[in-house]
Formats: sequence, structure tokens, C-alpha cells
Amino acid sequence: ARRSLASPVVSGVLCPCGSPHGSAVESGSGSGGGGGGGSAGASGRSLCEASEQDRRLRALFQKLDVNRDGALCIHDLAVGLGRLGLHRTELDLRKIVKAGDKDLDGQLDFEEFVHYLQDHEKKLRLVFKSLDKKNDGRIDAQEIVQSLRDLGVKISEQQAEKILKSMDKNGTMTIDWNEWRDYHLLHPVENIPEIILYWKHSTIFDVGENLTVPDEFTVEERQTGMWWRHLVAGGGAGAVSRTCTAPLDRLKVLMQVHASRSNNMCIIGGFTQMIREGGPRSLWRGNGINVLKIAPESAIKFMAYEQIKRFIGTDQEMLRIHERLLAGSLAGAIAQSSIYPMEVLKTRMALRKTGQYSGMLDCAKNILAKEGMAAFYKGYIPNMLGIIPYAGIDLAVYETLKNTWLQRYAVNSADPGVFVLLACGTISSTCGQLASYPLALVRTRMQAQASVEGAPEVTMRGLFKHILKTEGAFGLYRGLAPNFMKVIPAVSISYVVYENLKMTLGVDSR
Repeated sequence: ARRSLASPVVSGVLCPCGSPHGSAVESGSGSGGGGGGGSAGASGRSLCEASEQDRRLRALFQKLDVNRDGALCIHDLAVGLGRLGLHRTELDLRKIVKAGDKDLDGQLDFEEFVHYLQDHEKKLRLVFKSLDKKNDGRIDAQEIVQSLRDLGVKISEQQAEKILKSMDKNGTMTIDWNEWRDYHLLHPVENIPEIILYWKHSTIFDVGENLTVPDEFTVEERQTGMWWRHLVAGGGAGAVSRTCTAPLDRLKVLMQVHASRSNNMCIIGGFTQMIREGGPRSLWRGNGINVLKIAPESAIKFMAYEQIKRFIGTDQEMLRIHERLLAGSLAGAIAQSSIYPMEVLKTRMALRKTGQYSGMLDCAKNILAKEGMAAFYKGYIPNMLGIIPYAGIDLAVYETLKNTWLQRYAVNSADPGVFVLLACGTISSTCGQLASYPLALVRTRMQAQASVEGAPEVTMRGLFKHILKTEGAFGLYRGLAPNFMKVIPAVSISYVVYENLKMTLGVDSR
């Protein structure tokens, strides 16, 4: 194959030693080698290398800065990369600018350009190492076939060889790190399959509140139909997780509605009261409808999210965090609006006395007959308002933890391992719940309001004022203890069940 004209300029721009193990990013992240001493000689060499790398980056930036204005626009990149033998489509160039443009001025200054390239090389190195199954520093046709098979895509060895030929410069039919990096330099790699595969969040973890932003799926997962298997596995995991933690969830609802300064319910006292009133089975009241609503809510939210994504960008690229938050929040609002009567039913079933209703349908008939259709949307406004703080903080915390781990500890793979994934999921879910809890409490009290005989009609604002006046700010967090107690078991159970269901359904991507 013809050697790229870019090679003399770009070869070693980010990695002067020509090896993924000696990259500036890796050594800077604390995961590089380190020898035993940290001598003055090694320090001097690293300073020299850093200075040389800065010179190389500035040389590349100046070659790309066609109009010499100190910033790279799409036109600069198109002309500059063309001169270097790197031809990119306008869509690719827009993605590059979009990914690196921190101040949103439509162009890349030198700092933004350097940051983009360093982050870009980090991702490329993760993908290279995940493809290099033999760990020999080269990728061959068999490794490409195996890696794509892991993603659920079956290709022949002949097709894999075609992929190799497009990157192979020296005709060896293998790709080393330099060839891989030079081919992908300044080529957008936003949707890294490895990261998407290993860092699923809302599909895996179920803490009882389905307000999280939906997960991304790789193009391969969407094309091969693996996405629905992930969703089915996630739904099954959610059903088992919610059933196992249902007693804590019912106790939370009882404390949200009935606990006050004069009726200070504790956890042991609450469980004792429930068992005394209805026996051990009463601990699971409301769980049936809570499990039933998983399927319609997940399906509606996923479909709405995909449609909103197409409206915002394209279904081929990963949205940025604020775009994911917007799309996820809108999809969550659509899904919640569709199944909200089931939320009201869940609260009423959890609060019911023994013998009050014969089942879910009887409960629904009673509410409709006595209170009308409007009762099925009580608490709707605080529920909708709670989506943004919950989804936003959950997403922001999870993405921050994920990116921190990838920058500092990801060396050979983007796979974080079970404990890191569980820790990130637990922390982000807890932060999201803490932020939206007062709105969730007000929603639950409004849903339960008409079940209390003679209770006056209340508004969201009036209920907030009443709670603050009679119970103080602490009153907005009634039931928080059992709610937090169920997070770790819920996350752990849903993860284990998800992994087992995924293998049963033939999704073995890890």
C-alpha cells in the first residue's frame, strides 16, 4: 500500500517512541512504566521528551492553520489535512471540531487541539489493545474476526483482510501501533465500542426509579439486534432486583406518607407494624405493579430516546453529555407520562390495608369510581420536575467517575471490572436520588392524598410549605434511610441477574 504523505509529520507526534506503551498520555496518567528510581536522568529525559512533543504538536498545528489566524476551522482542517495526504469528509471534520471545541466558538485553538489529540490517542490505544488479542503489538485478520464476533458481528477472514489492507503501509498484513495511529489520526472516534460495551449503566442497574438516561448501543449492537436482548436482560434484572428489595421500598413509601414529628417511624418499628397488620406477605404489597411497569416504561423510553437522538444529531454518533441529558430527560418524561397511572396504583397498593382491595384491577376501579380519572395523575408535576435533577446528576456523576477511571487506570482495556462498575453505579444513583428526593416525597404524598379519608386537596407548592412549616427541611427526607439501604443490594442483584440473563440470551460481549 502507498505510504501516507502524513507519516513524516505525524509519526510520533503524540508518541515519540512509536509504542503504545510509551505514549505521553499513558506516562502522564500514572500507568506508565516507572522503573525503580525516578532519577534526575529520567526526569531530564521526560522534560526533554515533553519539550520535543510540544514542538512537534506546534509544527503540526501550524501546518494545519492554513489562514494563520491561530485557530483551526473546518476549512483549515480540510485543506491542511489534504496537503498531508489525510482526506476526511466534511462530517468527520465537523465531528473533530465538535469534540474538541470547549469554548463553543466553532474552531480549535492550540490548547483545544492538543487536548483533543491526547484524549483521542488514549481512546485509540484502548481500542488497539482490545483488538490485540495475542498481546504481540500487532493486529492480524484473525484478531479482527474475533473482536467483531465478540461484538455480535460475523465477518469472513477475507473481509477482515480488506480492513487490514486499508491501514497496512508495509504489506505485512498486520497493523502495528504506528500504522493504527497514523491511519486514525485526526479521524473522529467518538463511539468507541469497547467503552459503550463495558460501561452500560441504566440497562444494568435498577434501583426502583427508572429515571436514568438510557444507555448508548454500538452500531453493531443495533444492526444485529443485540440491543433488545440487552433491554430484556435489563428488564429481567430489574424485576428480580425490585422483588428482592420490595420490603424496603414499601417501608420507604409508608415513611414518606405517614411519618412525622408526632409519628416518628423507625425501620424496625415499620417492619414490625407491617407484619403485624398483614403478615409477612404484606411486605411485598405494591411490588406486582412495580415489576409490571418495567417493560412498557423501558420500551417507550428507549424508542423515544432513539427518535429524539435522530432529531438532535444522527444515530451513528454518540451525543455529548448535555445532549444525552436533554434527549434522556425528554424520553423519560414521555415514558413517565405514558405509564404514570401505574405509578399511582403502585403507591396506593403499597399503602392499602388488608382486605381493602382484591387486586390491582379492583384498586384501579375504586379510584376511577370514587375520584375520577384525574386521580391517576396526582403528583404528576413534581414527578416530571424530579426527572431533570435525578437524570442530570446521575449521568454527570457516572460519566465523571467513568472518565476519571479511563484516564487514570485504563491501560489494556476499557473493561473496569465488576467492583468499579458497581461502585460507580451505586454512587451515581445515590447522588441522583439525594438531589430529587424532596420532589419524590411530595409526589408520593400527593398520590396517596385521596386514600386518606377527608384529606383536603393540596398543591405541590402548598405541600412543600406545609412540610417545611410543620417538620422543617428534615421532613422532605422522610424514608431516606430505607431508600439508601436498598441501593447497594438493588445494584448488586440487578448486575448479577443481568450478566446471567445476558449469557442465556446469547449476549456474551465481555
